[in-house]
Amino acid sequence: MNLEKKVLEELKNAMRAKDRVALEALRAIKSAILLEKTSGKGELTEEGELKLLQKLVKQRKESAQIYRQQNRSDLAEVEEGQAAVIEKFLPKQLSEEELEPVIKKIIGETGASTIKDMGRVMGTAAKQLAGKADNRTISTIVKRLLG
Repeated sequence: MNLEKKVLEELKNAMRAKDRVALEALRAIKSAILLEKTSGKGELTEEGELKLLQKLVKQRKESAQIYRQQNRSDLAEVEEGQAAVIEKFLPKQLSEEELEPVIKKIIGETGASTIKDMGRVMGTAAKQLAGKADNRTISTIVKRLLG
């Protein structure tokens, strides 16, 4: 079952449950999928779906952070709730402890030794870990290991 069908099924369930937060999040996913499909780039691949979902989660988390800084916890909680709903469609995210050995292996494969080689490592890591970890976490670990 592809992402669009899963989202439509969850949308129906959220409507039945009258879950406003889930409805808003699922409608955002549906809207993003439709925009991507009609952009003329062709069919949405599984990798494209993952990137789309990660982008939506990142937007929600950044918005929540801004709301918290402005003492608007009511709005932040809504954004965080939507991010949690969207994250259900992503594969399980790896922890830093799980990522470190994978990144060490990538560093060994690419022959990276200094922070100047970070771009090469990040490119390979982003492809291998797509959907399993966000690039910010990967970048932090790569900097620590190369720095």
